[in-house]
This record gives sequence, C-alpha cells and structure tokens, in this order.
Amino acid sequence: MKHGHAVPASVFLLVAILALLWGASWPFMKLVLAEMEPLRFRSFSSAVGTVGLFFIAWATGARIAMPPGMWPRLLAMSFFNMAAWSVLMIYGLASLEAGRAVILAYTFPVWAVPLNAWLMREALTWRRLTGLVLGMAGMALLLGDELFTLGRSPLGALLLIGSAVSWAVGTVVMKRWPVDLPAVSLTAWQSAAAWLPLAVLGLWFESGPLHPFGLSTGPLIGALYNAVISSIICQWTWYRLVSITSAAVSSLASLAVPVVGVFLSVLMLGERPHLGDFTALVLVVGSLAVVLLPSKPVPAPA
Repeated sequence: MKHGHAVPASVFLLVAILALLWGASWPFMKLVLAEMEPLRFRSFSSAVGTVGLFFIAWATGARIAMPPGMWPRLLAMSFFNMAAWSVLMIYGLASLEAGRAVILAYTFPVWAVPLNAWLMREALTWRRLTGLVLGMAGMALLLGDELFTLGRSPLGALLLIGSAVSWAVGTVVMKRWPVDLPAVSLTAWQSAAAWLPLAVLGLWFESGPLHPFGLSTGPLIGALYNAVISSIICQWTWYRLVSITSAAVSSLASLAVPVVGVFLSVLMLGERPHLGDFTALVLVVGSLAVVLLPSKPVPAPA
C-alpha cells in the first residue's frame, strides 16, 4: 500500500508491543545464562526459530526455494546477522549487566552510517554525523566506566560493540547484495545457516544441557521466551511491520527497545543503573532517532 497519510493506531500499538517483547528478551537471556552455557542456549533458540520461521513462510504461501547462485550471499548475511552477532552478543551479555548490554547492542544503526558511506556511497550528511557522534559518545561513556571502575572488565562491552558492528555489516551486505526472497524466508534461511556453527561450537567448547527443559523455572521461561517469542514472533512481526508501514514508523521499535530493556532489567533482575547508564541511554537513543527517523515527515501507507 503506497498511498494515504494517516497511520492507524493499531500500527503504533504493534510497534509498542514489539519493543516491549524484544526489550524483555534481554533480562530473560540474562536469566538463562545463570544455568545454561551461552552457545548451547543460542543454538537451541536458533533451531526453534528456524523451524518456526519456515513454518510461517510455508503457512503464508511465501516463496521458500533459494534462487540459483544466491548461497554465497546468504551465507555472508547469516554470518554477520546471525552467527557472529549471536556469539559476540551472548558472551558480552554473560559478563555485563543486561541494561548496559542492550544499550551497546542497539548501536548498530550508528555503525551503519560509516559503512554505508564507504560501501554504498551514501552521503555522510551533518545529520548522520551528528547521530554518529552521539552514539559514539554513549558507547565511550559505558566503555570508559568498564575500563576505569574497579572490578569491572571492558571485555563484555567490547564484545557487545562488536556484535553491533557485525549486525551493521550484515545490514549493509543485505542492501548491497540482496537475495530475491520474501523477508520471512530469507530470515529463516539465515537462521538455519547460523544454527550449524553455533551448535558445533557449543558442543566443542561448552558442557552442560543442550536444551533448557531441565533448568529451574526462571531460566526455563527465559529460554522458551527467546526461542519462541523473540526468535519467531518478534522476527515475523518486525518484517510484517516493515511491509505495511513506513520505515520511520517501524524504526520507532528500534528506538524503544534499549529503553524497555534497561527498565525491565531493573524490574526483573534488580539491576541498579547509575547516572552514566542513563546518560548513555539518552545519547544512544538520540543517535538512533537522528539516524533512523527522516528529517521531513514521510507519508505513511494507509
């Protein structure tokens, strides 16, 4: 739908629900890591997500077969968007508070600014430079606190920043070398391609349960939440939202996720953010707003 000016209230409700569900995944993941090894947890989530997304693609009649010659592109996307992102993110989260982790992980649109300028020849405008500076300031604030506060280690923060960079690279790869598939099918194939290395690395380097069904109640709920709600429902809802509304409206979910993640981490895990955390949150959300939202109003589909 390409015409119309008013965005239905139901769309903004969908954005709010998506931000809430994705934001909640961060404290839930932190709960799981108390009893389950990181890569084994992520490979379980990836397996469930793959099956669920392929089922949705089949049920909605979306084309599933990979076009000829597209496997190298698919593997490159999967490496940056799913495999490398999962490894860096989950090990970073294991050594960092969930609230800080979600702020750092959601700086990926900021990193996409210089990557798009370099690889896609997009103009590096003052607006994008402002967003880049704000995002870098927020990251520097959290990273500096990890470096100079006694008892902390910067490794977790660096891993989360690495996951954001990986996600940004994957986004640029998808733009420059697209694969002609519906979004849900493409995401399912990326999840499937990422599952194998995650499972192999988890089996090779880690020990403990391969599934969450022997965990205590909190970690079990967290694992099932991330496997079903985050990996299937949120993914499908996101791509559905992108297809029915403008990029500006769908981007509101990305702006809200770190805010939701920080406050749910306080409620669910008892984390106590400091002034520096809230300052970094404001800087990063501000940078996302500058980078993601258009400078002029964009008519939204009816």
